[in-house]
Amino acid sequence: MGQSRLMSLVEQLFNVGSGMVLALIVGQLVYPLFGYQVSLADNLGLTAIFTIVSVIRGFVWRRVFNYLHHRQA
Repeated sequence: MGQSRLMSLVEQLFNVGSGMVLALIVGQLVYPLFGYQVSLADNLGLTAIFTIVSVIRGFVWRRVFNYLHHRQA
C-alpha cells in the first residue's frame, strides 16, 4: 500500500518548511562571506522566491516522470 494523499501533503509541507528555515539560516551566514549585507526581511524575501521556484521545479519534474512512467505501462 502506498502513501496516502494526506501524508504526501504533510511530507511536502515539512520538506518545504524545513528547507525554508535552513535557507534563511544559511543565507544569514553566507551572504556576508560574499560581501552582501542582507537584512532579515530581504533574506526572507529571497528565500521565499527561491522556495517557490523550487516547488514549481519539483512539481514539473514529478509530473514529467509520472507521465513517462504511465506512458510505458
